[in-house]
Amino acid sequence: MALQQAEALLLAVFDLQEADRVVEFLTREHGKRRGAARGAKRRFSRFAGELQPLARVRVTWFEKEGRELVRLSAVELVRSPRSLLGDLEGLLLGAYLAETLSVFAQEGEPAERLFRLLDSTLEALEGGVDRRLAVRYLESWVLRLAGIFPAPLECPSCGSPLADGAALASSGEAILCRRCAAATPGARPISPAAISFWLRIGRETLPRLAERPPAAAVLEEVGEVAGRVRRHFLGHELNSLDVLRRTLGATAPA
Repeated sequence: MALQQAEALLLAVFDLQEADRVVEFLTREHGKRRGAARGAKRRFSRFAGELQPLARVRVTWFEKEGRELVRLSAVELVRSPRSLLGDLEGLLLGAYLAETLSVFAQEGEPAERLFRLLDSTLEALEGGVDRRLAVRYLESWVLRLAGIFPAPLECPSCGSPLADGAALASSGEAILCRRCAAATPGARPISPAAISFWLRIGRETLPRLAERPPAAAVLEEVGEVAGRVRRHFLGHELNSLDVLRRTLGATAPA
């Protein structure tokens, strides 16, 4: 067995058998991994209090070639996501952020940029950044890092700049200039303000973005477009987002 250790962000914790739990976690070096925490459900388990979803932890595990699950040896809490764990909206939002990373992170492949994205977003949320802004920032960056939603600089069909307004093709595959989109039935118009948001996230951190946040209507537009792109790519909606919207309705931050 090979012994491994790394800092990680916990994405999900599931029950396994009578006393154990399965932990899904994201590391810089090893990407997404899943491990068995033996005895984690017992009252005096060495994992007690450490397995908090979206917590930053230091994980030690053993892995054996050919095994789907690694075996967790130790989990040491580094940072707890207190603000997300403190209310129902935060818990549901945390589940959505975790599922987003879980879906797009690759098993066993380095994930430096995804790790930094989620880690910095969680830090900003703990610092009081608006939840809707944080969600839009992370959603858009995850799609950009996946290579399916690049920065909207120019029309992929004709090369025209998009800063003056654009439209999302009805298929959800690309953002086009208004002229090219006119030949695509069902294209969704995109405002210059939304284009500006996607350009800003390429040069501004989330806390810096929060100093001059976009209007609520712009964030709603950004979320709708990003959602269409994600659904086109995946072929379905994320379960946690459906739960969040059914539970919170119009007040949901995502």
